[in-house]
Amino acid sequence: MKKILLVTFVATIAISCSGGSSGNVSSVGNNSNNGGSSSNSSNWLIPINQVKDGGPGKDGIPSIDSPIFANANTDNINFINDTDLIIGIVKDGVTKAYPHFILDWHEVVNDNLNGNFTTISYCPLTGTSFGWKSKSNGSKTSFGVSGLLYNANLILYDRKTDSNWSQLRLEAVNGTLIGNKPTLVNVVETNWRTWKSLYPNTQILTTNTGFSRNYDRYPYGDYKTNQDFFIFEVSPLNNALPHKERVYAIMTNTKSVVYRFQNFSNGKALKQSFEGKDYLVVGNADLINSFELNTSQASLNYTFSFNNSEAFFTDDEGNTWDVFGKAISGPRTGEHMKGAKSVVSYWFAIAAFYPNPIINQ
Repeated sequence: MKKILLVTFVATIAISCSGGSSGNVSSVGNNSNNGGSSSNSSNWLIPINQVKDGGPGKDGIPSIDSPIFANANTDNINFINDTDLIIGIVKDGVTKAYPHFILDWHEVVNDNLNGNFTTISYCPLTGTSFGWKSKSNGSKTSFGVSGLLYNANLILYDRKTDSNWSQLRLEAVNGTLIGNKPTLVNVVETNWRTWKSLYPNTQILTTNTGFSRNYDRYPYGDYKTNQDFFIFEVSPLNNALPHKERVYAIMTNTKSVVYRFQNFSNGKALKQSFEGKDYLVVGNADLINSFELNTSQASLNYTFSFNNSEAFFTDDEGNTWDVFGKAISGPRTGEHMKGAKSVVSYWFAIAAFYPNPIINQ
């Protein structure tokens, strides 16, 4: 009964990723208010009977297209707590944070970082976030919330071609651009306290969004902590870890390896080979990031060294690196590591999209 009541509530307010109706796309395929190019409902890369109508309809969950930011160093930031989770990005000298409690209600932010048009997406039901270039078919666009879900995960649509993009699959799954993949922009997920320590001059997305939402209230009840509470069916469902445990995952096209935050509680820098590539996975219980190492970088040994400053890890060559893999001091100053294709996710979601993940011990 509790689940039914919450679904009904969300459908009534028509502003959340979960929506209300769990009908599949075939029932809305000819409705122009739903999901991008769904009128061509036979042409999907994912099983059409698993594409669910979330209820609010296309743009029923409004993206933030004119984001307003405050500066943590000069403005009075009183709307976020140190333990609140954020999505953090550094791009061409611009440092920004996007709080989860705002993204819970909007899911997509179309932003401009010194001329680099970037889309930040976050799906509250799968706990996954990505940054990618705001482009479709090589041209600038913006993205919105289609109103559709696949395996409980957000499907975005681009406003240039109306194609539907699976967030966690990282692919256009329907429409003119079917099969296209976004160009990723490295982001991290951590708490506000850690991000401020790394980047004290960061900008932060404010609640001045232009929409009337109660950002003090999480809109999904006990969804984050109730391991057996699923608003939408997920398949396959893997019971190897608690379903809603936040994990860090590196993905290839079809496989993934998962790292548990609890195993990084004292800070760790781990080199590992996966699917023929060498990776560095580094972080602590609050923040993990990873990098695909070239031959020269793979020859070094790394140490987690975060001490409430921009420095995040060091190596035995005398270099200091930031959280995005840029050498900020030492003989390699200015060198960049390649960010791995990775995400923080609820366990159930990464295990559904990339079945039978390796759990790093």
